[in-house]
Amino acid sequence: MQPLPRGLKALGVLICLFLLPLAGLLAGCSGGGSDLSFATEYQAVFLDTGQVFFGKIGEASPDYLTLKDVYFVQRQVEPDKKAARNILMRLGSEWHGPDFMRINTRHIVRIEPVAPDSQVAKLIREAKAAPAAAAPAAATTPPPAAPGKGEKKTAPARR
Repeated sequence: MQPLPRGLKALGVLICLFLLPLAGLLAGCSGGGSDLSFATEYQAVFLDTGQVFFGKIGEASPDYLTLKDVYFVQRQVEPDKKAARNILMRLGSEWHGPDFMRINTRHIVRIEPVAPDSQVAKLIREAKAAPAAAAPAAATTPPPAAPGKGEKKTAPARR
């Protein structure tokens, strides 16, 4: 067997030095092997809408992320005091009673761990320890039906 010509040896070296590392780099950019494991029990998922959800990350695909045991902050205004306060709410008190959510990954800005000693973690522990409290009236009472198209609004009867 004859030794390879010098030009082919140089080509082989170029392939090894440039193309193979480039192929490895491009394979790493596919996003399929992203690690979403966190050392904390809960994670904060920030969306491009400004919403933040706190929960436990479940299944993750390139298109969707499943979040379980979900909490979110709701701003509550007290009209008599003209003051506003933030309340941590658990997902599931809505009329359709969801127990998880799937988030389109295109709308996720970032994901951060929720520290066990943070205010959010403390509020979640308090909410879990408290007996099931009644949901706010707005979440349990359907709004009055608005007249549909073609229906007339009727004035209240006069006495």
